[in-house]
Amino acid sequence: MTEPNRGAAALLAVLLTGQAMSSMDTSIATVAAPAIRADLAAPPAVQQLVLAGYTLTFAVLVVAGARLGDRYGYARVFRLGLAGFTLASLACGLAPGPLVLVLARMVQGAAAAMLVPQVLSLIQARIAGPARARAIGAYAMVLALGVAAGQVIGGLLVTVDPGGLSWRTAFLVNVPVGLVLLTAGRRALAGPPATPDRRERLDVPGVLLLSAAMLVLVGPLVLGRDLGWPGWTTPVAVAAGAAGLLLFLRYEARRARRGGDPLLDVAVLRRPGVAAGLLACCVAMGCYAGFLFVLTLRLQDGLGFTALAAGLAFVPYAAGFALCGLAAPRLPERIGRRLSVGGPLVLGAVVLAVALLSGAGWPWSLGSVLLLAGGAAHAASFSPLVTRLTASVPVGSAAALSALVSTGTLLAAVLGVTVIGGLHLARPDAPAAPATLTAALLLAGALAARRALRTAASTSVRPEVGADHLVSRSETGQ
Repeated sequence: MTEPNRGAAALLAVLLTGQAMSSMDTSIATVAAPAIRADLAAPPAVQQLVLAGYTLTFAVLVVAGARLGDRYGYARVFRLGLAGFTLASLACGLAPGPLVLVLARMVQGAAAAMLVPQVLSLIQARIAGPARARAIGAYAMVLALGVAAGQVIGGLLVTVDPGGLSWRTAFLVNVPVGLVLLTAGRRALAGPPATPDRRERLDVPGVLLLSAAMLVLVGPLVLGRDLGWPGWTTPVAVAAGAAGLLLFLRYEARRARRGGDPLLDVAVLRRPGVAAGLLACCVAMGCYAGFLFVLTLRLQDGLGFTALAAGLAFVPYAAGFALCGLAAPRLPERIGRRLSVGGPLVLGAVVLAVALLSGAGWPWSLGSVLLLAGGAAHAASFSPLVTRLTASVPVGSAAALSALVSTGTLLAAVLGVTVIGGLHLARPDAPAAPATLTAALLLAGALAARRALRTAASTSVRPEVGADHLVSRSETGQ
């Protein structure tokens, strides 16, 4: 390991384990939901808030969390978020009733919103050269596999029921892991600040505007179906939330032009290939979330699988993603570009084949082969693009890019479950409909990836002032 990357392995282990905890927490809680309902006997609205409170607070606050890291230091805010997440997990596991559990879940989401954006920022700021590409590949793998891994671990914990704690183990498992990370992180995260402290005033109007837009957009999507809201609330929420996000972006651009310190550096979206690349990444994650949701329902409700069996069915998908995600950074760049375009097409074909296969049963051998190929195709769609996006921006824009990746993929996952999953729930007897929609979206994702890679081909970054500062040639006029 080169001198600039001394301690990179320990740093990456701490960062990715923290990322994994926050990524898995939604699906772990989803698997544990039946046990929570049986134990707490809470009304349906409160039960749904146990699941949605985490997602809502994370979505609303993740950009603000990225900005706090940019202002006070990535490592400092990561440790603070990790400590808050660990304490909130303890509160969830010890919650005496549904109200405390809902509040603790919201605190968990807020802590995750502080923790998650710092991961990509620290990778870009502290790790250089080929090691950075491999680290980003591992980051993308953890980001995408968290949901599937959470299903397996949650199903295992609820089924085995260690200590007779039932659903509480799904949250308490985070406590020892968090304590180990906090201890190991003291040394792994030590060193010069990844970014200098900034004393500008926090963009409070930007925080409020973005929070309102995200709440309007995500709230009805997450809660509407389970609370029985009218069907028209979904398109209205999407339109109102999109309008609010557009207003936020315009406000941030105007604030930057006037010399203020914006909550989000929207200029990163104007860099060649970034907008199209983010769109392609979001399409891949949204289709993955919708596919995962639909197949889980099909296996459990249609074929009678237990939660654990349904989770284990996705292990080949996770294995395929892991193998391709770890191998992609070591491949020549021209092959990586082809993977980014071909991956969505292969994943679309897998989704169509799985829909046909699961119509009457689930042959484990053939199903596992298809899911293995689907996981590899998903990694090909996602990991090389994230690597390319990170290489296209200077370290000063790392927090903005990290926030955009976190927020965009989260919104895409919520929309994927809402739209693709909603189509399945409306027509459970027609598995071809959600599969066809997913394949069509993935085709659009492949086109967006192709556009991003072509546009970004003329932009490169070169090191300037050691490994921790990158300047784009397009910015310097070279």
